[in-house]
Amino acid sequence: MGIDNHNKTLTIISRLFGILLPLTSHLLLLSCSDVQEHTAAAIYDRDSVSVMTSYGVNTLVSDSGVIKYRIVTERWDVNTIRQPSRWTFEKGVFFEQFDEKFHVEGYIQADTAWYYDQKKLWHLRGRVRIRNVNGLIYESQELYWDGLKHELYSNVFSRVITPERTLQGTYFLSDERMTHYTVSNSKGSFTTESMEQKDAQQSTPADTSQVETPPMRPRQEKHSRTSP
Repeated sequence: MGIDNHNKTLTIISRLFGILLPLTSHLLLLSCSDVQEHTAAAIYDRDSVSVMTSYGVNTLVSDSGVIKYRIVTERWDVNTIRQPSRWTFEKGVFFEQFDEKFHVEGYIQADTAWYYDQKKLWHLRGRVRIRNVNGLIYESQELYWDGLKHELYSNVFSRVITPERTLQGTYFLSDERMTHYTVSNSKGSFTTESMEQKDAQQSTPADTSQVETPPMRPRQEKHSRTSP
């Protein structure tokens, strides 16, 4: 797999969809026109097989000719039969981001992951850990990444670690870059000296704008908002 593997992977998937689905429909029409009728057990969602299954994936992905990402997973399944259609990483997944000099800027890892391509929604579960380009570290057992709303959220215990402070709570909401986030029912600690030094270096006040919680995830009474 080469530098432009991301585009090649999408091309392969689209070709598989174009070949397998019409072929399946054609076979079904032939079976219906047969004089002799043969019945079989009904096919349920749990019996649906993946359109593509890849093992031992360690792929570099480029952006404008520059290697920017790495995807590592033991198993990658693509399934368009189940609804909604999804990509499944049942053996864990690891994403890594590089700068122009191929230095690691951040990463995302989880024991299991699902990507619902039609909804552009990631669901990460089990030892979820994220490090962004600013050095912020996020830890939880479950996290959702909504690509349509450009936000990350979790309804389980989460921990946010920065050089100045550590926050933890039972609800987490953030933008995709994790520069503005909310931790509800939180507990935290930080040193006064660190905060004073940070405030002195900032030319603008800290962001205290309110982040609206989606309707299906009601805000808890106690909360704290911060911008690292």
